[in-house]
Amino acid sequence: MFSKRSDGVKVKNLDAVTKAAPFFMPTRIGASNYFMDQIRCEPMDEFILRQRKLGNHYTYTDIMLTSLVRLLYLRPKLNYFINHNVIYEHNDISICMVVKKQLADDGEDVDLKFHFTGRESLSEVKAYVEDLIAKNIKPDSVYGTTDKADAFGKLPNWLFRLALKIVRWLDRHNMMPKSLIEASCFHASAFLTNLKSIKNDAIFHHLYEFGNCSLFVAMGKEKIAPVVEKNKELKLGKVMNLGITMDERVADGFYFAKSLRVWKDMFANPDCLLETMPEDGSKKLTIKKRKKKTKSKVKKSKVKKDKTLITLKKQQQKIEKEKEREEKERVRNEKKLLKFERKIEKVEKKSKKVAE
Repeated sequence: MFSKRSDGVKVKNLDAVTKAAPFFMPTRIGASNYFMDQIRCEPMDEFILRQRKLGNHYTYTDIMLTSLVRLLYLRPKLNYFINHNVIYEHNDISICMVVKKQLADDGEDVDLKFHFTGRESLSEVKAYVEDLIAKNIKPDSVYGTTDKADAFGKLPNWLFRLALKIVRWLDRHNMMPKSLIEASCFHASAFLTNLKSIKNDAIFHHLYEFGNCSLFVAMGKEKIAPVVEKNKELKLGKVMNLGITMDERVADGFYFAKSLRVWKDMFANPDCLLETMPEDGSKKLTIKKRKKKTKSKVKKSKVKKDKTLITLKKQQQKIEKEKEREEKERVRNEKKLLKFERKIEKVEKKSKKVAE
């Protein structure tokens, strides 16, 4: 009914295929793609340890959240959403997470929504997230989402059902109040769940039909698994699984694949997250790979030393084989000589008997 929304703007100048996709795939679940990928933990471990020596205490969750915010900023199509067969772009970058006040079966869940510009540094994201979590995990604290959900939950079933139908209709026609959108955890750029915190592996989580979240990321617990190095050597490494669910109507496979490569580059080089993105609108990510000259030199010298040892060992084996062959030849000649001497003795004994 209305083309303008409080949480997004309509995307214009789309090609025919992209514009038609929401009509051919009208539901978010029907257009979901599921992808499980592994990321290496060693670069993040090295970064966390190095920063800890400088007095900065970062975690996997800090890196994951900051890199996801940066990715949505650098790859704007990931921040698109579909409403009533029309493609919109979020006004900002909003990430939803569920936080438990207590790690217990009856612990209360709090749905938190974090708002970002996309240019924030790792330290800024960490400070903002920790501050919002600290304010809302207190036993007596009530977050906006919980407050609105409690109000709906007190209604009788028939009235609750009718109220939700009205809210869905309002959302579908871009008439949903801004306060309800802000309180809804289903209206966000992405949803991040940290299954590592409950010692579980990543899962494939579905997208929600209600709301406008087009990306769901589940991070699992780190583990030791076989990995293939760049030199094609198979070894054990520390990895973490990421379960990613995405709405394929917002971008094509090529765009998603390139976005995933950009994201994995951030995990391999977390130092790029320490700096804020420029305010001039530039969205170029500069990843400075840390050079480890000392290790490479040591590795080269070690390889050279190993080759020298192998050559010396081969020469030594060759010499030992030659000595063994000569020893066998000497023993063979001695046996022949001994046999010949015995024959001469026999001939001499016979000649003496004949003379007598």
